[in-house]
Amino acid sequence: MRLASLMLVAAVAAAPLAAPLPVLAQPAPAPGPQATPDFNAPTSFAPLARRLLPAVVNIQTTQTLGGNRAGRPDAPDVPQAPPGSPFEELFRDFMERNRGRPGQPPRRAQSQGSGFIIDASGIIVTNNHVVDGADEINVVLHDNTILKAELVGVDQRTDLAVLRVKPERPLPVVPFGDSDKAEVGDWVLAIGNPLGFGGSVTSGIVSARGRNINAGPYDDFIQTDAAINRGNSGGPLFNMAGEVIGINTAIVSPSGGSIGIGFSIPANLAKNIVQQLRDSGRVRRGWIGVNIQQVNEEIAESLSVPGGARGALVARADENGPAAKAGIQNGDVILRFNGQDVREMRNLPRIVAETSVGSEVPLTVWRNGREHELKITVAELPAEQTADAGASPQQSRPGSALELSGLGLRVSPINPEVRERFSLREEARGVVVTEVTPGSNAAERGISAGDLILEVQQNRVSTPQEVREQLERLRRQGRPTALLLIENNQGQRFVPLRLRTENGRSPG
Repeated sequence: MRLASLMLVAAVAAAPLAAPLPVLAQPAPAPGPQATPDFNAPTSFAPLARRLLPAVVNIQTTQTLGGNRAGRPDAPDVPQAPPGSPFEELFRDFMERNRGRPGQPPRRAQSQGSGFIIDASGIIVTNNHVVDGADEINVVLHDNTILKAELVGVDQRTDLAVLRVKPERPLPVVPFGDSDKAEVGDWVLAIGNPLGFGGSVTSGIVSARGRNINAGPYDDFIQTDAAINRGNSGGPLFNMAGEVIGINTAIVSPSGGSIGIGFSIPANLAKNIVQQLRDSGRVRRGWIGVNIQQVNEEIAESLSVPGGARGALVARADENGPAAKAGIQNGDVILRFNGQDVREMRNLPRIVAETSVGSEVPLTVWRNGREHELKITVAELPAEQTADAGASPQQSRPGSALELSGLGLRVSPINPEVRERFSLREEARGVVVTEVTPGSNAAERGISAGDLILEVQQNRVSTPQEVREQLERLRRQGRPTALLLIENNQGQRFVPLRLRTENGRSPG
């Protein structure tokens, strides 16, 4: 009150003299119903934190690095000071101290992360990047007991790892929860070892679901604003029931510190991976042998997909893969797999990967204007997938080069001249694009000279004449776009192109 009064007095003293302003009486607010908050904010996280902290561990790793620079491809390059620079001697001393002289023994590098106990016998979950390349792994319990850890198994695709320690007594554990039930706005608690400060607790909410941060093929991260920093990796993200709904893995930060954008692997994705690593030390993933692409609005319109842009478009089904054996064809749109809707392309690899190897499951595809129900037996994802599953050789039919009116394309049959010009494979099939008009729709869609047109609106083509006939058929039907299956060195993909009539207008 004294400070406020002084500020008020100073303001008055500095103001010029004037007639006092009248004070108007404010009407009393009308009585009304009290506002009821539509959320339940916890008064304190302390009871929950006390219960969960003992099951969260610090993970300390040690890795041996080479000695001197010579012969060490892993050593980083360090900028050199210009000759004669006043910093030249300083740089030289720094380099000798940190790179080491010939014969200097290897160095030991240490790092830290987090983890959590899921089995009282000593089973611990963390991130793969926390223990990757470690020569020695130690786990520090909440009571500061240090236990040597054994690596049970890792999965690089999801950045998960399982460790085992041998305690003298049963350890406290935390359970996995159902991450699918976590909603945007739910309270969450993160516990871990940020920057080496073990047993740190931060709170926040679920900021978003289903985030793709290009970390791997199965991205489906939970985004949270609970503070996550370096050292939190591998630690748990809890719901208010004390269940692990995520494994804290990554942050977005220009400075290296938390700015409230952190990402956690959903528990429902991690549970199956963790169980497989515990059982066998490796992960077996489902595989059906298809190359897929996103269904955008134009592709959905071309194929008359109900509900607009959804599903995964099959660009190619491997000839001997499970999909081809089940009757899946190039150009099919997979709408459902094993009872789960395929909302977009990137959902399908995760759904398939989580399906048990060897199981027969239903799937629904959109083909020729209607849904088809199929059964498919899921195989195991090969350790190394080839980029090209191979195609049956097909002889090109006679024909001449053509300008495709309205598309900005000139095409030619496959013949010795174009085969040599564009370095085409002996088994190449379809029709060759020889010219693309700059600024045309085809150029905007990334079609280039040397690309092959394999299909038009899911009908195979082998000559330029067949391509033109298919395009004219679509124009007569009033279709605004044509769906082309294009092949190049990057693989196969469907490309929708806007159709133009002779007068330059789109049909319809």
